Amino acid sequence: MSTEKRYSTMSEYELNQEIATLKEKARKAEQLGIVNEFAVLERKAIMAQSYLLDPKKFEAGAVYAIKNDLGSYFKIDYLNGVFAWGYRLKGERKLEALPISILEVSSGGEQS
Repeated sequence: MSTEKRYSTMSEYELNQEIATLKEKARKAEQLGIVNEFAVLERKAIMAQSYLLDPKKFEAGAVYAIKNDLGSYFKIDYLNGVFAWGYRLKGERKLEALPISILEVSSGGEQS
């Protein structure tokens, strides 16, 4: 019986291995048409990728583009671990948390 390690305790190498494994499983699930499993595996890979990033590169008050969601932007109110809490600029202005790996760092820093 193997116990799963938390992403926060994994080394960079272990995280990269985990991401590769998850993406391969997601690809297979997509090919088999198992939509729910594909979505779960994609989200796990996104979470693992967040642990490879430095949260200090993300600033409260800054606006970042959301990857794979053209024209969508997210304004960070605060960070908690690898989650950015804030609001989508187009939308209900409902507080939500996004993993930092889905935010475009190069688009960050815009103050609004």
